[in-house]
Amino acid sequence: MTKRPSEFAQYCCELLSTVGPCMAKQMFGGYGISVDGLTIAILADLGQGEKLWLKASSETTALFESAGCERFTYLAKGEPKSMGYYSAPDEAMESANEIAPWARLALEAALVASQPKIKRSKK
Repeated sequence: MTKRPSEFAQYCCELLSTVGPCMAKQMFGGYGISVDGLTIAILADLGQGEKLWLKASSETTALFESAGCERFTYLAKGEPKSMGYYSAPDEAMESANEIAPWARLALEAALVASQPKIKRSKK
């Protein structure tokens, strides 16, 4: 029997639905949120309560950082590790309209990440 997503996961799926139908799936003690099979966000508690983390790319990292968003960083064997996800801006968590531009950035980052890497031949 599949466990129903938490209320927060359901709320985040509603918020992000402007980019397509979202699905929350349990993973690593949190949730992955995907649209059309592409993970655009994760929900995780890194010690400050459950938070929505949006996927970023090398092109969008500066936008997240300039908005004051926190990078997803955790400890593994005592060493800090980070992933290409940033916390959603607090004010964007209020409505689907507010978070829509951030959701589009996360979807674009997921699309970029899903593209095959081009291998360069050695000369």
